Amino acid sequence: MAHPLLAGAPGETHLLLGNEAIVRGAIEAGIQFISCYPGTPSSEVPDTFFRLSPEASYTFEYSVNEKVALEVGGGATLAGALTLVTMKHVGVNVAADPLLTLTYVGSPGGFVLLSADDPGCHSSQNEQDNRIYARIAGMPCLEPSTAQEAKDMTRTALVMSRELGAPVLLRTTTRVNHLRGPVTLDAPTVLPAPVGFQKNPSKFVPIPAFARPMHLRLLETLDKARTLAETSPLNAVSGAGKVGVIASGISRAYLADALLEADLAGAVKVLDLGFSYPLPEKLIASFMDGLTTLLIIEELEPVLETEIRALAQKLGISINIMGKTPGPLPRFGEYDVAMVAGALRTALGLPAPAPLACSCGADPVVTLPNRPPNLCAGCPHRAAYVAVRKIFGDTAVYSSDIGCYTLGILPPLRAADFLLCMGSSVSSGCGVSKASGQTVVGFIGDSTFFHSGITGLVNAVFNRHDILLVILDNRTTAMTGHQPCPSVDKTTLGDNPSIVHIEPVVRGIGITQIRKVNPLNQKATLKAIEELKAMSGVRVLIAEEPCPLFARRAYGMKRTQVAYVAGDCAEAAKDGTCGDCLNTLACPAFYLEDGKMAIDPILCAGCMLCLQVCKNIKARKGDA
Repeated sequence: MAHPLLAGAPGETHLLLGNEAIVRGAIEAGIQFISCYPGTPSSEVPDTFFRLSPEASYTFEYSVNEKVALEVGGGATLAGALTLVTMKHVGVNVAADPLLTLTYVGSPGGFVLLSADDPGCHSSQNEQDNRIYARIAGMPCLEPSTAQEAKDMTRTALVMSRELGAPVLLRTTTRVNHLRGPVTLDAPTVLPAPVGFQKNPSKFVPIPAFARPMHLRLLETLDKARTLAETSPLNAVSGAGKVGVIASGISRAYLADALLEADLAGAVKVLDLGFSYPLPEKLIASFMDGLTTLLIIEELEPVLETEIRALAQKLGISINIMGKTPGPLPRFGEYDVAMVAGALRTALGLPAPAPLACSCGADPVVTLPNRPPNLCAGCPHRAAYVAVRKIFGDTAVYSSDIGCYTLGILPPLRAADFLLCMGSSVSSGCGVSKASGQTVVGFIGDSTFFHSGITGLVNAVFNRHDILLVILDNRTTAMTGHQPCPSVDKTTLGDNPSIVHIEPVVRGIGITQIRKVNPLNQKATLKAIEELKAMSGVRVLIAEEPCPLFARRAYGMKRTQVAYVAGDCAEAAKDGTCGDCLNTLACPAFYLEDGKMAIDPILCAGCMLCLQVCKNIKARKGDA
């Protein structure tokens, strides 16, 4: 039976994740080509396309990084295909080079870039606001706030891009990507096959002589998009009064709830900006007419606020504009209904609401135990970190990268001293080594190695750096949901017929000092690290062992044994024979019971790393 996202009939209502709604919107538009690099909070979009691909008529690929994804998608739209490229917000930094030229060149088939921003840094190293990329690149920007809008705006963005012949930015945030809501379906469109690339060098080859008129065409396209924004149903005015509110993105949903809770729905004039760039200046000017106060609600940067302040000044509109600069709203983090309600009350001149009392009579401030993020039980990265630290301890500087293995930052592993971005462990590690002479051990995952680690390693060879790079190959892109990368031999949909093996790639770069181990074999791993430590120059340790969670799904692997504490750890600690495995490994399956070490048989993955660390731990038959 076909999946509802493919076969759902017009008028049906389904409860969808925001990211699933984006998939349905693309299908309704007649999507023909999708490329991506997975990254939270966008990952469910490409993953859903991947799962549906055997039944669907579109072409889908996981690209090795965001730049490649955008370039592949750019080629597809130049060939006439309706194209969607997805990534998280920091991925747009990687893709910015081709993006800012594609807007000059145009997108004959239609092209939408999904940028999933992450206010609050739930799963990211920063919380940049990619609406600014819409301004830099010259892209119309749509911002959904509900699951229904995620579906509808995806379809609208793709149709608009095809009609304008220009790329469009669909900007979501974590809360929109991961909310669930009712979505009423519309009929899917079936587009004719792509016409193929139509040669026209003056239109598609941005050498300086052609790029200058391309820029003029882009500005003309933005004027057309601004005209569309002025009358777009995605921008709606409601309510009345002397106080107005303009909101974009998920802030519109918070505002709606705040107005309902305060019984102010209809008593405040509201402009919902779903089509937020180019700014619909005539609509906003008309909206501001007769207002004394205007509150602008937008997460992160004061993008709309700055532009609307400038518009009011240009038009000579005297109005008190509130937001972030100055105002009651912060320039960082996620907003919520309570925060928006407080800003609304400030704009209305109302007193702040009294804090809610706890009806149960207990202390309203409850201190919960900390739950720091931790590598999963049986994770081979833990074994690699333990071995490296046994050899290098605190004498080395540990350069980390983006992935599950960044969780090695916490004690007792302490294997992440600095981090910049995807692929930076090699390059920045070389910089530390060259500048200071310190010993540097870098860590990088298999997917990240293919994403952007190879170039740094080439640079290390070319410039004769001194670094030991540990490539943590767990056979999948684990942190973002077990998506395939070039080195995997199996995916959730079957075998990978085009494996790119890491070791030949490393040797092809010119590196000869290589060791390959299973990190769960501590004896062999320690021996390999000792050998590499004695060398100088660029050295690589490939630590290869599947992620246990992925292995269960893709390989059907089952644990055949579990660990248990056979001796008395409390007594062992007293006589000095205890290896203190709890504080060496920090495995989630370990716990203390009456002061004694114990292992939860349900959580134990059966990796048996702990047996190699502590003689008081033994193995027994598991549940295979």
